[in-house]
Formats: sequence, C-alpha cells, structure tokens
Amino acid sequence: MEKIIVIDDEAVVRETITEMLQRAGYEVWAAADGGEGIDLFREKNVDLVITDIIMPEVEGIETIRILLQEQPGVKIIAISGGGRISNDDRLQMAGHFGASLTLKKPFEREELLKAVRTVLDS
Repeated sequence: MEKIIVIDDEAVVRETITEMLQRAGYEVWAAADGGEGIDLFREKNVDLVITDIIMPEVEGIETIRILLQEQPGVKIIAISGGGRISNDDRLQMAGHFGASLTLKKPFEREELLKAVRTVLDS
C-alpha cells in the first residue's frame, strides 16, 4: 500500500483529500501545516507528499525546500487556491522549487487521483 502525507491548513480540504485517497486504497497521514507535515515526513517512510502552498507557520514552498533537502527526489504534488499572488505564479514557483506536479484548487476527485498515479508511477 502506497503511503501519502497530505498537508493543508484548511481542515475541510485536508479531510476531503485524505478521504478520497483512503477510499482509493492509499495509506494517508494528514498535517495542518508545513511544520507538522515535515515532522510526519521524518517519522514515516512515504511515497508522496501533497502540500498546499499558502499556509501559516511553515508555508508550502519552504516545506518543499526542506523535504527535498532531507530526501532529494521525494515526490511532491503542490496544490493552491490562490492568494495575493496569482495561483498560477505560486504553482509555477512550487514547480521551480521541485514539486513533481501542481494542481489548482478546486479540483475533482478524478483529477487528484490521476495526478497521484502519474507522480507515483514516474
């Protein structure tokens, strides 16, 4: 069973993604911010991290940078719904910093599962 960490400060988004992935057969842990997600990453041997970009405490770009520093080649999907800077710019920045794939919120279940499969199979 492939293992995934979901990092998102919005509880509803985090819980929805976690549930979608669990129903698809993945083992999933969830974190409310980048710091918590990094701690989970250090504890668990995971196949993929899905992280939001805009979060309090440790934001997504910093989370990606730290994860890749600790484990080069870790597979990461960055997600974002926007903010002061455009959604496209934030996601492009996440890709530049090493995210394997990016997704704009909101996304459909099928889109998420396809992205997860694509990254895990790469």
